[in-house]
Amino acid sequence: MSFATQFSYAKQGILNFLHIVILVLSLFLLVSISWDTFNNVSFLNQPLYMEIQWWICLFFLFVFLLELFLSKNRKRYIATHFLFLLVSIPYLNLIDYFGITFSPEMTYLIRFIPMIRGGYALAIVVGWLTYSRASSLFISYVTMLVATVYFASMIFFVVEHRVNPMVTGYPAALWWATMDVTTVGSNIYAMTPTGKIMSVVLAALGMMLFPIFTVYITNLVQNANRERLKYYSRLEGQGADAGGHMTGDVKTDDTPQDTDPRP
Repeated sequence: MSFATQFSYAKQGILNFLHIVILVLSLFLLVSISWDTFNNVSFLNQPLYMEIQWWICLFFLFVFLLELFLSKNRKRYIATHFLFLLVSIPYLNLIDYFGITFSPEMTYLIRFIPMIRGGYALAIVVGWLTYSRASSLFISYVTMLVATVYFASMIFFVVEHRVNPMVTGYPAALWWATMDVTTVGSNIYAMTPTGKIMSVVLAALGMMLFPIFTVYITNLVQNANRERLKYYSRLEGQGADAGGHMTGDVKTDDTPQDTDPRP
């Protein structure tokens, strides 16, 4: 095995490991945000959380720079991965350091930005666990849909539960998000500007994501039909071959018969 091949395998192994670490760190941020949301904890008053998010974002930036350094076409990598650079910036820490003030809703939304990087890592990990590109894409979209509903429900709960009498708790917000993403709607409607914007965005995402389910099911049915036709074709071919062998095995005796009556 040449040195170039060994280096390529080693590089891919390191990047795969880093993507797993990114996914784990993103899940940690998700759990932290969920815990603070459900317990009504102000994360800006938690120095430990702010420090942890600082180091996590720095790690995301390190992975971006490492992938840029190892990339063969760095200009193309920057063009296709520039979004990951933007979402890896520790905005909350910069806002706190420079004393910039936003509304509580906007500050809460900023907490979700680093997890976009985790979504890309999740798509890569899912690709390892599935046998086909179609299945990998489908599972990635399902995960994206579930994550979108969960994030939207938490945001809706935070901005609405104090002013909206219909949002009595998080289950009501989750019901709203589930019904809104399916474009069915519910008896809960938004009262704040952020909630109204979320209603439009979530319904639009639902209209874009749900047709993928139809495409995937159609692809499965088409593949099953092709496999069924191949199976029947093989059966017919085996039957024809067996018939040909049987015909070839029948021997006819064309030897002239001895009709001499003499003993």
